[in-house]
Amino acid sequence: MQNPSVHENTDLQPQPPPEEQNYGATATHVRQSPFVSVSRNDPAKRDYLIAAVLCYANLINFMDWFIVPGILLDLQKSFELSDGDTGLLQTVFILCYMLAAPIFGYFGDRYNRKIILGAGIFFWSGVTLGSSFISELYYWIFFVSRGLVGIGTASYSTIAPTIIADLFEEGRRTTMLSIFYIFIPVGSGLGYVLAAGMADITGDWHWAFRITPCMGGLALVLLILLVPHRIQRRTAAHRALSISGTIRVAAEKPGVQRTAKTTWCQDVISLAKNWSFVWSSLGLTAMAFVTGALGMWVPLFLYRAQVFQGIVSPCLQESCNSSNSLIFGGITIGTGILGVITGAEAARRLRKINNKADPLICATSMFVSALCLYIALMVAQMNILSTFIFLAFGELFLSVNWAVVTDILLYVVTPRRQSTAIALQILVSHLLGDAGSPYLIGIISNAIQAKNAYSFQWSFWSMQYSFIVCAFVGVFGGGFFLLTSFYIEEDRKEAERL
Repeated sequence: MQNPSVHENTDLQPQPPPEEQNYGATATHVRQSPFVSVSRNDPAKRDYLIAAVLCYANLINFMDWFIVPGILLDLQKSFELSDGDTGLLQTVFILCYMLAAPIFGYFGDRYNRKIILGAGIFFWSGVTLGSSFISELYYWIFFVSRGLVGIGTASYSTIAPTIIADLFEEGRRTTMLSIFYIFIPVGSGLGYVLAAGMADITGDWHWAFRITPCMGGLALVLLILLVPHRIQRRTAAHRALSISGTIRVAAEKPGVQRTAKTTWCQDVISLAKNWSFVWSSLGLTAMAFVTGALGMWVPLFLYRAQVFQGIVSPCLQESCNSSNSLIFGGITIGTGILGVITGAEAARRLRKINNKADPLICATSMFVSALCLYIALMVAQMNILSTFIFLAFGELFLSVNWAVVTDILLYVVTPRRQSTAIALQILVSHLLGDAGSPYLIGIISNAIQAKNAYSFQWSFWSMQYSFIVCAFVGVFGGGFFLLTSFYIEEDRKEAERL
């Protein structure tokens, strides 16, 4: 908890530069203030309550993302979509999400963040509820609604991590970010489970879109009641957080002129010169490519593999069996929780002996994940159980990186540019990653099927061959994280000096 005399502005008005606000500019001041000292060692329960509200909203955020993949077979039948058109459904969502992210990043660095978060939650919840009433005759409206949901969720994903980073310091920041990012795979898995469960219970896929809006309404109420209208932004103490988790605040010399407020273009140019940020963002892009493709297509791929093996009959009835979505959702939840915790703990321990531990952990996990996914694809035509096992390991190693990548950004980028950095990272990772990967897999599958007479065998093989792209992209992602390790120490020190 920080000095309560310095706060974020109370309404949607431009803020003064962070450097013009006195947040304990010297180590001496920090030590002399018993209030700040106690808060650092024992953060107030209020801060944990705020973090809990943000984590709950993050859960709903990613549940909304993965409702569509959870009932993909039903949607494909209802709207009569090809594989390419089906992939485009998720691509529209991601494109709108990533294009909106830089706008919210700009606002998040300059205006009141609580207002932006509340408006985003209200907007995406309302659109999701509205999409549940769209008739199959108006499929294009459904595409538009998914794009609008993407815009709403961009406001949240861009700003919420920076609030958590402002509330906690030292080792607690990594811990709280890890908890926050656990809700990415948990929310994703629950999205599958919710969608498939509601479709099975009601026999109507429209009901899958009517639960998360109610949860979003509760999140909005909690945000209004429990999250302060004003949240202090960190400067000196935050940016002095070293990679080993210790505070190293150098005394500021009297008379030294503080850095002037920079423009958005200057922030972008500075970030483009930060090689740790650039290479880690490309590594995250590879992660997004793989997770986007897997998240969209795995339940349908497993269904086609089962039909290929003769385990299940082709779905011809009104509502298709959603057991693959339920199982994959459970795998996503379990491996996500375990992966994020494992990644955070590995980073915490290995940082003590190697300052390059974070990017090396990310690189290793990407290489292992790519191998596991390749094996899963190859054994799918012979053994479904083995496919589930290797998919689980692939997702586990992907999940190791979520909190670690964000922590890299937060200590190699100066605080006054962090919302912009997160927004740009979202833009790049989605533009080159999961915005296109579901559609790419779909059109490759279409192209393969077009060259062969339709059969259940070729329906499976076309998806299998197109999925191999993901394994190679995963290898490239590991290489990008290795490149990050060459620059991370220098960029971290530079961020501490600014």
